[in-house]
Parts: sequence; structure tokens; C-alpha cells
Amino acid sequence: MNHIELGKTGEGIARRHLQNHGLTILEVNYRWKKQEIDLIAQQGEELVIVEVKTRKHTSYGAPENSITRTKQRHLIKAANAYIQERQLDLDVRFDVVSIIHNSYETQVDHIQNAFYPTL
Repeated sequence: MNHIELGKTGEGIARRHLQNHGLTILEVNYRWKKQEIDLIAQQGEELVIVEVKTRKHTSYGAPENSITRTKQRHLIKAANAYIQERQLDLDVRFDVVSIIHNSYETQVDHIQNAFYPTL
């Protein structure tokens, strides 16, 4: 499985995980300019912007550690665009779903409020 296939598999795992925990998926792979948000969900009165990171193993560290400040800024800008386009009045939360997926295991770690839009 190449890294693109692994990423798509991870997004599917994350989507099911979020739905099983009461979130409603609103968008998958939302694009704004050159930015992409993997998943946009809603939980109650909260809009949840989700970055999914999938790796086969942790040799290079936990998947969530690869989300840089630059990536966070891009997610924040794309989230703002989504909110303005849809004219939403919801609180916003930025989550990360970190996944280790290989032939031996699938580990899912849902990190709520992984970062805040104060960058």
C-alpha cells in the first residue's frame, strides 16, 4: 500500500471512528485555494475541523507530530473560508485523528482541541 492509499484508508477509518462517537460528517476533503481539510464534522453546536494523519508505524514519531505550525495556519485559513461560505455561527474546534495502520494493528487516537486558532 503506497502512502496515498494509506492516507485514504486512514481517512475512512477516521470517518467511521468520528461517526461512531456521535459526530456528523459534513465534508470530506474540503478544498479552498491550495489548502485541504480532511474532514469537517459537527458535534452539537461545534464545528470540528479534523486533520487525519496515518502511518504504518511510529519509527519517525507519532503521526500527529508531523502537523507543523504552517499546516495549522493553512487549516485555520481554510476553516475560516468554509465558515464564511456557509455563513455558519458555530464554535470551532481543531482535532487530529492519529492512526497507526498496518497488517498487525490499527490504532486510532482522537485528539480533541489538538491546537487553537491563535497562530
